[in-house]
Amino acid sequence: MKPPEETVRLFENDRFATENGAVIEEVDDHYAKCSLVLGKRHRNAMGAVMGGVYFTLADFALAVASNWQEMGYVSLNSEITYLTPAKGEKLIAEAVCVKNGKTTGYYRIDVKDEFGNLAAAATATTYRVRK
Repeated sequence: MKPPEETVRLFENDRFATENGAVIEEVDDHYAKCSLVLGKRHRNAMGAVMGGVYFTLADFALAVASNWQEMGYVSLNSEITYLTPAKGEKLIAEAVCVKNGKTTGYYRIDVKDEFGNLAAAATATTYRVRK
C-alpha cells in the first residue's frame, strides 16, 4: 500500500536516514518497505556498500513499520547479519512484525539489492515508550 503523504512528511524528520537517501515505498499494518539509491558516499574503501548503510535502511524500515500509525515505539535491541555484497544501485528493506505485544514487538527485516538478492537480514525488538 502506498504510504500516506502525512506518513512521508512525518518520517522526513528521521533526518539521518532520509538525508542518506532512505525513502518509504509502502506501508501497511506493522509492515514497511523502504529503499535507498546507492551512491559513492555509501561505499567503503573496498567499493562495497558500507555496513552502516544496510543497518540504517533496516532501522528506518523498522521505525516506519512500528510507528506509522502511532508514534511511540523505539528499538530495544537490533541485530544484523551481512550475507552477501549488494549488486546494482538500490537497496530495498522490508520490515515485518512477527509478534506485537502490549509493550514489546519483534520484527524481521530483510535487506535486498535491486535484483532480489538477500544482502542482509536483521531482527529487532521494539519497546512502547508511549501509550
